[in-house]
Amino acid sequence: MAEKKSKKIKVADKVEEKEAKPAPGTLNVYDLEGNVTGQADLPTSFKIEYRPDVIRRAVTSIEANARQAFAPGPNSGMRHSVQTWGKGRGVARVQRLMDSSHAAQSPNNVGGRRAHPPKVDKDLGKKLNKKEQVLGKLSALHATSSSEIVKARGHKYNDKLTVPVVVKDEFEAIKTTKEAVKALSLIGVYEDVERAMNGKKIRAGRGKMRGRKYRMPKALLVVVSKDCDAWNSIRNLPGIDVATPNALNASILAPGGAPGRLMLVTESALQTIGGWHR
Repeated sequence: MAEKKSKKIKVADKVEEKEAKPAPGTLNVYDLEGNVTGQADLPTSFKIEYRPDVIRRAVTSIEANARQAFAPGPNSGMRHSVQTWGKGRGVARVQRLMDSSHAAQSPNNVGGRRAHPPKVDKDLGKKLNKKEQVLGKLSALHATSSSEIVKARGHKYNDKLTVPVVVKDEFEAIKTTKEAVKALSLIGVYEDVERAMNGKKIRAGRGKMRGRKYRMPKALLVVVSKDCDAWNSIRNLPGIDVATPNALNASILAPGGAPGRLMLVTESALQTIGGWHR
């Protein structure tokens, strides 16, 4: 009996060590088993002023510039053999099918061309100053380090974790999705993946007929230092995005302009982000 009690005490001590909160301005570093192995200072790039208005403006600009130009074909609605009857017959002088009284091809007729169709050469982008783009990215980065903003966005994770969640570089060596699920579960962030999985639903509107029937909430963002084995093993999990520090922007850090995305970052990637400056 005495041996069993001593084992329970050791387990309790381990749990207390894992849940210990660091001093303000520092982050816990977790291994693949979810244990705290050290601490890291929060880089100054995470401490820029929080500006949700600039974040939304930056995301709007990025999404607008990513739009693909569209327009109907040059011959759409014009593939008819038509003629006009002229005046004097008591009917509208619209174009009509040959040897028929059915109107066609005119903009006000069924099956006719568009009167003012969208043009391919129309510029759908929105300009934004470079300093505003940088401020939007750094401000969105600041939101990822605030547990209040992250929870307000709807993300679910272990309350004892420090955000952003910093893991050791051995996380980048994960080769299978099964290992990735196990690691994310032990760390305490897999609950957010389940939230995205359960939130999948049929899209409202015409989009469901155009190759995008379903929509899914965004789960956590995984930031790795380089293209690695973990990239392929994690990216197919529901709602997860994988990126390198150089690929981060306001749209990835705050999808839809809503700041406070849950972010899991490796130590090497955190050092790279720490080198950013305005």
